[in-house]
Amino acid sequence: MISNRRVFMMTVAATGAGATLLQSAHAQATLDVKDPQAVALGYVVDTAKADAKKYPKHGADQKCSNCALYQGKAGDATAPCTLFAGKLVPGKAWCSAWVKKA
Repeated sequence: MISNRRVFMMTVAATGAGATLLQSAHAQATLDVKDPQAVALGYVVDTAKADAKKYPKHGADQKCSNCALYQGKAGDATAPCTLFAGKLVPGKAWCSAWVKKA
């Protein structure tokens, strides 16, 4: 009986750890510039490469790391964005949905 309980507990622990690792790996995907939503929002990996003619309100100081939708902390190289569920965006990236962080 004790052996079965031990095996059960180890299986439960291993399953939980595996699920956590799988979830972490899924959340680590970086947003592709060819993603349809990214294309629609004019997303660029580097804010300096934003199309000034198409987005005249874009400012050189606008980037994901100082956007209200960016879920990272100051200095994070990449972090999740509320617009792109399950994807990471670089702090130096930009899209037309940029909103100044309060």
